[in-house]
Amino acid sequence: MKMLKMTVLTILLLAFLGVPAFAQNKVASVDIRKIVAGYYKSKQAEVLFEKKMTELRKELKDMTEGLDNAQQDYKQLLDQSYDQALSAEERDKRKQAAADKLKEINNSKVAIEQFDRQAQSQVADSRQRINSNLLTDIQQAVADRAKAGGYTIVVNSAATDTIVYASTDNDLTDDVLKQLNAGAPIDVTPAAPPAPPILMSTNSMP
Repeated sequence: MKMLKMTVLTILLLAFLGVPAFAQNKVASVDIRKIVAGYYKSKQAEVLFEKKMTELRKELKDMTEGLDNAQQDYKQLLDQSYDQALSAEERDKRKQAAADKLKEINNSKVAIEQFDRQAQSQVADSRQRINSNLLTDIQQAVADRAKAGGYTIVVNSAATDTIVYASTDNDLTDDVLKQLNAGAPIDVTPAAPPAPPILMSTNSMP
């Protein structure tokens, strides 16, 4: 991002100063957010990612429910260990069973915490891997379209904080998407451009 900002600022400075060297560059633009949102592999990746998230949530839910049941059993055993209606021997058995159940509960808590940490790490790694693969594809497609059109510089028009003005005359976004989605095995009908789900920062699992 820092390098992109420097590139854009350099372009603008050369334009304002009328430096002859600027005329040698042919500049185009692309909307990276739109490309990511419209790329069929982004949609496929999000479906797979959500499926994995659902599996992780279910596993965590099952573990939590098991812990809740164990805690209820522990409370019942503990109450029985003080029940004077039972013989001393039977109360001692309940007391030992309660102690064993408490150990089981503590082990379950440790297992749940470990699973949650590993799941969050797995989610973050998965996001990073997906991002890297998508960006590699997009960068290659942009480079291909730029070379085909004879452009020497391509700026990201979605980076509104660094661009003062960008004409759409030389916008390669649709051409890049057509190249990326050529032969797509899923429907890539354009939809309203939401914030792309893959390249946004990752939050922890709910």
